[in-house]
Amino acid sequence: MTNIPETGRTPRVQIRLVVIQILVLSLLGTLGGRLWYLQIREGDAYAKEASGNHVQQVVDPAVRGSILDARGVPLADNETRLVVSASRTDLLKMKDDGKAVLTKLGKVLGMSAKDVMQKVRLCDAKTPQPCWNGSPYQPIPITDEATPKQALQIRERAEDFPGITAEPEAVRRYAAPGKSNAAQVLGYLSPVTDEEITKAQDTDSPYLRSDQVGRSGLERQYDKALRGKAGVTRYEVDNLGRVIGEAEADAAQPGANLVTSIDARVQRVAEYELHEAMKTARKQFDKITGENYKADSGAVVVMEAKTGRIVAMASAPTYDPNVWVGGISAKDYKKLTGKGSDYPLLNRAIQGQSAPGSTFKVVSTAAAVEAGYEWDGGYPCTSSYSVGGQVFKNFEGESFGPISLGRALEVSCDTVFYGLADREWKKDGGINPKKGEPKDYFYKAAHQFGLGKETGIDLPNEVTGRVPDRQWKESYWKANKDSWCKTGKKDGTYVEKIAYENCLEGNKMREGDSINYSIGQGDTLVTPIQQARIYGALANGGTIYQPSIGKAIISADGKSVQEIKPKATGKLPVSQATLKGMDTALEGVVTRGTAAWKFGGWPQDKIPLHAKTGTAEVYGKQTTSWLATYSKDYTVVMTIAQAGTGSGASGEAVRHIYNAMYGVSADGAIDKKNALLPTPEKSLPKVQTDGTIKSPKVAKDPAKDQRVSQEGAPEPDETQQAATVNTPTTGNRDTRRRRRKRGSRRMLT
Repeated sequence: MTNIPETGRTPRVQIRLVVIQILVLSLLGTLGGRLWYLQIREGDAYAKEASGNHVQQVVDPAVRGSILDARGVPLADNETRLVVSASRTDLLKMKDDGKAVLTKLGKVLGMSAKDVMQKVRLCDAKTPQPCWNGSPYQPIPITDEATPKQALQIRERAEDFPGITAEPEAVRRYAAPGKSNAAQVLGYLSPVTDEEITKAQDTDSPYLRSDQVGRSGLERQYDKALRGKAGVTRYEVDNLGRVIGEAEADAAQPGANLVTSIDARVQRVAEYELHEAMKTARKQFDKITGENYKADSGAVVVMEAKTGRIVAMASAPTYDPNVWVGGISAKDYKKLTGKGSDYPLLNRAIQGQSAPGSTFKVVSTAAAVEAGYEWDGGYPCTSSYSVGGQVFKNFEGESFGPISLGRALEVSCDTVFYGLADREWKKDGGINPKKGEPKDYFYKAAHQFGLGKETGIDLPNEVTGRVPDRQWKESYWKANKDSWCKTGKKDGTYVEKIAYENCLEGNKMREGDSINYSIGQGDTLVTPIQQARIYGALANGGTIYQPSIGKAIISADGKSVQEIKPKATGKLPVSQATLKGMDTALEGVVTRGTAAWKFGGWPQDKIPLHAKTGTAEVYGKQTTSWLATYSKDYTVVMTIAQAGTGSGASGEAVRHIYNAMYGVSADGAIDKKNALLPTPEKSLPKVQTDGTIKSPKVAKDPAKDQRVSQEGAPEPDETQQAATVNTPTTGNRDTRRRRRKRGSRRMLT
């Protein structure tokens, strides 16, 4: 007899079978549910995604719009070049990451293997330029200067160069018409980054991986208009990658053209004269430092006085923006950014800031009138001004006796402004002002003239300058107090003494602060574009304009023209009577004042010029030259760091710029045929029926042509010193001006 049931299965076996059946049924149920979810509930979504896997995109880059001068001359456009590119994706599939291919490619192109490999490495925080900062999935250009022979070698030996292409492409060209450069104004391009693509994907101007975007200057400011929209063709392909049809196509939309107010001829003249002025300054001896002037940087702005439009803007040192096209080399990048480069990427017209020196006295003059001082009052112009045992000297140590505000502006009498500012400081309560807000006329006037903030020019990264008023002193003191208190010494060096004083009362407006401020010294900082705006307002009767370069955006087909109108932003805080008095005084600077020795023979009766010279002191450096001028049409402002006096370093260059625009020769005769721009360009370039813009021819070198016509002398070569106009060439000085001891003006009490 046995306990085994008839089925031959024990109870334990039966239990196991039941469990297995339950598990199987559960799995089948789960699978069925999942299939229902994928096929029924989410079927449409997954079907759409699956179909997307069989669509491939081909991008047709848009042609970038041109940047034109006011007459239609291309400053930046496009040209077709043979571009050799590498696919990083294909290279990384190789055992050696494509090193052998890139080495062979370098030999064909005449480049070192190192240079080629640097071109294709990706940029990150630890990788210096050159490197690729675009998408790693798009072809990376190795060179855009391949010869037809090199391109043919690569294409015929495709098996030796997998992942390498050689194709004709439209690339950016900075044309430099008439040798004009305008590098800092134009800017440059580089590939879009993944971060930028992500950031812009939900905007009305998204990026594609193939896009080149503006990194500085007008290229950046007007990038959206210039870039256009790339075309995208979507192809249906099967699972073997074979094209089975065209799904959708969006045609490329070329970028619009930007017409600027820049005149390429005047731009070249401005650049050339700035360069020559700096060369000449370096040959002059500085008696204060016992060495020649360094003249290491400078800027010049030519602006329409009645509109704020920029006719020319030059910054030195400069560079060739074409070095960025096709990717910059390590050598070139170092030249632009290394410690010994003097940083040519900076646009010193909008990013260079320094003490304005005596050019600031137009602000102090307006402040004095607002404070109640009579224009024709008698203010003592003594050789020095003493405060608490400290002596502040007149720049040239001269004394003119009691003079009016207009005469003080004309002869640039420091001590008149010392006295006025000191008197107002005392009225406001001195170092411990009275209850309630001090009047602070001199500081408020600077803000009303537009200083201490951006002008709003249509260029990126403009700096604000500085008005060292009470609010600024308080915030600056809080930020630096600990450092000053740590390094300051009561009986130490000059710098240590200043730090000691700043530690104790750097947040208070001291008497010496106000005295220095009144003549554009101390902590005051301005930019050349701010100066141009101020003197432009003086020229046009008091209207402050927002400086601008863009004049119109014209579509590629020429059918749409979007003009960019001048924009007035305010009025100078002075009456018409005061403006008239300042105008007369500044004319006197040209005819009998500190700039007269540089403008001898100028046809003042036909083209009245007005000017203010400035020589700004900078601790530890040589003096900065400033010259701010205007006619009824234009404002020209030039500054050169470590170059000496205002008229001494900049006078001849500014004179030559006016000569070129108005057609004035060395003897003062006016030849309208030689005038480059006797009146501002008001109209836009003519657009042809096909959308192209008519462009006049530009001389090979307008600057040298002008020198010949003005002087009647042989053309100077690139290394020759700039010619002069009825001026002595043995020194860098203002008429009758004598050097004074460094630092005597800046000491604080």
